[in-house]
Amino acid sequence: MATSNSHRADGRAVTPLRPSGRALRGTGGAAVLGTVLLGSAFASGAAQAAPTAPATAPSAVSQAVAPVAPAPAQALDSSEKLRWGSQGASVEQLQSALNDEGASLAVDGKFGPLTHSAVKDYQQSNDLQVDGVVGPETRGSLNGSTPAVSGGGASVPAPASSASSTGQAIVDAARTQMGAAYSWGSSNPGVSFDCSGLTQYAYKQVGIDLPRTSGQQVDAGTQISKSEAQPGDLVVWPGHMGIYAGGDKVVDAGRSPGAVTERTIWGNPTFVSFR
Repeated sequence: MATSNSHRADGRAVTPLRPSGRALRGTGGAAVLGTVLLGSAFASGAAQAAPTAPATAPSAVSQAVAPVAPAPAQALDSSEKLRWGSQGASVEQLQSALNDEGASLAVDGKFGPLTHSAVKDYQQSNDLQVDGVVGPETRGSLNGSTPAVSGGGASVPAPASSASSTGQAIVDAARTQMGAAYSWGSSNPGVSFDCSGLTQYAYKQVGIDLPRTSGQQVDAGTQISKSEAQPGDLVVWPGHMGIYAGGDKVVDAGRSPGAVTERTIWGNPTFVSFR
């Protein structure tokens, strides 16, 4: 009897393995082929292929850094007193500061009648002494702060030596015109002056531009007592003025004696200072 040969003959086609129509189901319902979980493999591959969502980029608004506001600059960075006749960069700063407060001034660095009026308006509106002079109190107010004070609480004055030398220079300038004739409305060095023409001339020699008439000059300065008067201050009578020379003396251009002279003060004049 022929022996059954369990070996396939050479060259015989081998039927490839294919999964049964009734595929086994593994845990979770994944199709199983041998020991491989096809469904799990596919699911794993899909999970690996999905890109990770990037983190939300911060917005431009959150990244922006708020700018730091600079400290406000002082309106006036000079400690010098400013008054009618002052000129320069400090007056330009003053005019700009007054414009910020509602004035309409040309920023030309010349402290004239319009600037003087604007200063007085500002002082009136801010409960300051209304004298048209920008000293520590007015300057401090414009700068939004209190004026600089000494240990005792008083405003720090300008050096006495500087004020004294300027005042003496004013007196000396007036004395150079002694002998010039009196003439109403005149300001002609070496020839003739009226009273306010002489005071305007003497002050101009030290760089202070006073207005022309006696009334304007009085309004531009600060009235002081006789005990406070120093050489160079104005001595004022109704309709007349001269320059205080110290020692109860005045240099003035008077109708009588009709010339520029130095003489003893008479009556009860007032005193006006530009210090």
